[in-house]
Formats: sequence, structure tokens, C-alpha cells
Amino acid sequence: MAKKDETLTMLKDLTDAKGVPGNEREAREVMKRYITPFADEVFTDNLGSLIAKKTGDKKGPSVMVAGHLDEVGFMVTRIDDHGYIYFQTVGGWWSQVMLAQRVTLMTRKGDLTGVIGSKPPHILPAEQRKKPVEIKDMFIDIGASSREEAEEFGVKPGDSVVPYFEFTQMKNEKMLLAKAWDNRIGCAIAIEVLKRLKGEKHPNVVYGVGTVQEEVGLRGARTSANLINPDIAFGVDVGIAGDTPGVSDKDASSKMGDGPQIILYDASMISHKGLRDFVTDTADKNQIPYQFDSLAGGGTDSGAIHLSHDGVPALSITIATRYIHSHAAMLHRDDFENAVSLIVEVIKELDADKVQEITFQ
Repeated sequence: MAKKDETLTMLKDLTDAKGVPGNEREAREVMKRYITPFADEVFTDNLGSLIAKKTGDKKGPSVMVAGHLDEVGFMVTRIDDHGYIYFQTVGGWWSQVMLAQRVTLMTRKGDLTGVIGSKPPHILPAEQRKKPVEIKDMFIDIGASSREEAEEFGVKPGDSVVPYFEFTQMKNEKMLLAKAWDNRIGCAIAIEVLKRLKGEKHPNVVYGVGTVQEEVGLRGARTSANLINPDIAFGVDVGIAGDTPGVSDKDASSKMGDGPQIILYDASMISHKGLRDFVTDTADKNQIPYQFDSLAGGGTDSGAIHLSHDGVPALSITIATRYIHSHAAMLHRDDFENAVSLIVEVIKELDADKVQEITFQ
């Protein structure tokens, strides 16, 4: 593997950090460490979202660039007499990607390794073996022999459980494999946007935000947007890559490496036409590749932000990613770089007159 550059080191630190909804502290601290050198002020709202403010023109419009800190995970609900851990999913999980996967339990006494288990298929009736195991029939094995031993290890109901996977740069070094791309890549975009604006003149105030609890209902986006009161907002997140076997363009048309996705529509928001047109015109002018996409289900932080206060023109800009909501997802570094470049170029032109024009276009 090639030696990691500064950006890859940041991406590794962000994705290796543990942070499920309601317990994003570790991921927040990593983001704070990386974004603080490029911000004029860094603070959190009362729910825990991280907000980094960079002022270009203090009288200019406010622009919010939001990725979410949380990743899908689990929560301990009970310990049985034999020391097995039962859990609740936190965020959306597909049962077929869970069994035999390694997890980390975050306890007051420190981290514990576990593995997700179920009844062995060898002892199941033939008909049952053909069916996926339901999540309610799964448990986590931490190697404890009793409830008392599990409790001695530090396990308690309410503890967070996080997928375990280490950041990996593939043989094709543009391809990056990690847990929690959903949505540490959005946090990385927010960091890199502020970094690229350092020393640049921009006619606005930019807020790079790491929101909390997106995976359980866009909650941190709502509170942070109410605090910031942005004039323009971008939700930066992962999207669906349609370039794997069996997926047709009708199912998902985006390809990794073809540029960031401009989301036309999802279940949480219809993209603001004026802002969408301005962003794509800016991309065309600067020869930055992009691709359109739409989603019948799901949404991003933009869905909550655009409904805050008296309404906010918003757009979701996403990165085509394979295998999201699992232990290991893959994306293309060029899409990340192009998303950052596009947002930076847009911000440079978002003065008060342009925001007024966009808003009422």
C-alpha cells in the first residue's frame, strides 16, 4: 500500500472512529481536531452536532455544509444468563450483511470485541435454512460464560455497539474501503471545504457541520440548522452506486468515479431548482464532473434543514458508494475531491445578490 497522504490519514481517522446515533463523541472529537485549524470558531449545539464557522464577509449570507457524524450500529438491550448480548439496531440494517461480523461494544470499562451469532444452520430444518435469519434471532457473543461475567466486563443495557472494520486503500489506490463512509465522507467534505477556503475571499459565512443522529431521523440537522439559520444549505452524504453486477441503470444509474451526485429528489426533499441549476452551471463552467440521481426512499440531512425556520434552499450532493449500511463500503477518491472542488467554487460565488436570485428563481 502506498504511504498515506494527509487526506487519506484524515479519512482513516474519521472512518475508524466509533460513533453510532446518540454516542457520536469519538467521531466528533476527530472531526473537531481536523476542522479547527481552518475555522474562526468551533462549537456544538445542545444535541451534540459540531459546528465550525468560517467568516468571509460577516454581512454576507450563511452557507451550511452538513455531513453527519453517526454511523449505523446497535445498542445493547439485555444480557442473558449465559452472557450472550441481545441488541436493537440503531439505523437501518439488512439482516443478510450482519451474521458472523465483528463488532465493538463501547462500555464504561473500555471497548470489548464481539461477534454477531445465531443458531447454526447445521441444526435447522431444511426449510428454515433457506430463509434469512431475522435480526430478532441474532445475538452478540463476547466470550462471556454468564451474565455476571459479562457485567464484570462492563457491559450494560444501553451500551453502543459499532461495526468493526479498518480503513483500507485498495490495490487500485483510488478505491477506498471502510466502515462508516455513511457519513464520515460528508464530514470529510465539510473539513476539506473549509481547508480550501483558508486564505480565500468568499462573500459569505460558511458553516462546516457534523450533525448527530441522522440515521434515526435527521435529528441533529434540525437542531443545528435552527441554531445557524442558514440562507443556503448543502447536505453531503453517500449515495447509491449502480455499477455492481445485477444492477441496471433503471435501478441505480450512478457510477463510482464519474463525479458527485446531484440529488434531484428523495423521500425527504425535492431539490431546490434555483440552487440546483446554479450548482450544475458552476460545475459546467469549471469542468467538474457530476451525475444526477434520485431516490424513491431514504433522504439526507437536507430533508430537515430545508424545513427549518421559514425554509432554506437546499441541495444534497452525494458520493456514489457501494455496500452502504454494512461493515465495509467502498467509494472513489476522485468523487470526494470533485465534490469538494464543486462546493468551494459555488461558495465563492454565493453573495447576497446571488442567494436572493437563487431563492426566488
